[in-house]
Amino acid sequence: MSLLSAYPVGAEDSTFPSIISLPNGFQPEGIDISSDGQFYVGSIPTGAIYSGDLRTGQGSVFIPAQAGRQALGLKLDQRTDLLYVAGGSTGNGYVYNATNGSSLAEYTFSGGFVNDVVVAQNAVYFTDSFRPVLYRVSLGSGGSDPSGATTIPLGGDFSFVQGSFNANGIDITPNGKFLIIVNSTLGTLYRVDPETGNARLINLGGASVLNGDGILLEGQTLFVIQNQMNKIAAIQLDRDLTSGILVGYITDAMFQVPTTLARFADGLYIVNARFDVTPTPTTEYTVIRIEVPEGSMGSLGIRTPELYESQKMANVWGGIKVSN
Repeated sequence: MSLLSAYPVGAEDSTFPSIISLPNGFQPEGIDISSDGQFYVGSIPTGAIYSGDLRTGQGSVFIPAQAGRQALGLKLDQRTDLLYVAGGSTGNGYVYNATNGSSLAEYTFSGGFVNDVVVAQNAVYFTDSFRPVLYRVSLGSGGSDPSGATTIPLGGDFSFVQGSFNANGIDITPNGKFLIIVNSTLGTLYRVDPETGNARLINLGGASVLNGDGILLEGQTLFVIQNQMNKIAAIQLDRDLTSGILVGYITDAMFQVPTTLARFADGLYIVNARFDVTPTPTTEYTVIRIEVPEGSMGSLGIRTPELYESQKMANVWGGIKVSN
């Protein structure tokens, strides 16, 4: 079975626009998508949330700028329609009603940089890039009644570099047994026990996911955005999540320092954060769509590591300049 043969073919590509424009000056970072194709993107400096329809690409600012808040990674709990948002340098986490946009809760983690979030069956987990911990918000039955936060130290194999971005993107296995997190500075991946914080280094056979940001686990395949490198690593994990093989990279001329990704039907939706430019009120930002058809890796544009490196050395890929 090829890497992508497990992906079902959804609607025709022409049904969904490949580029979705966000408001100028928005400075986006995180994205999530509801089961009916409604997407949510957060604004780093203002805490605003933009929402729209993937089928039309049209949307509006759903939650206006929030004084003293930021919005980094975000995750929608489809069971309750609650939207959980990582608050970046505020050190906090936030909960919004995704139906009417009202603010429901604020969790004061006293964190360093709360970067990403994932929803589990009975809890919500936040990463902190500047502290070797996770934050856990407990949930009641069916995701109801989010309650007070607790701090879980990251132990085991987890390595922490003081003053650098460490734990960043996070995802969870479907059975809720393990979390997966990426360390941006070290380019390492970890399998983490969500109850104890015990981390086991995932052996990538010498490969690295340096500048790893948002991650997405699809079956045994883990997609890791390497933001400043303008590429997405595709890792094939073993059943125990203790080792993985770097199958290749997804690159695209439309990448502009991508940060996070989410999947809907046969598309991967990727936020262009454009960290390589000085933001202004007129800076343009987008979400782009890459089709995930059934069939070969080449149809998704995944290059093997060897092919990627050889064409990077030649400084071109199909006429497109390839860079670090």
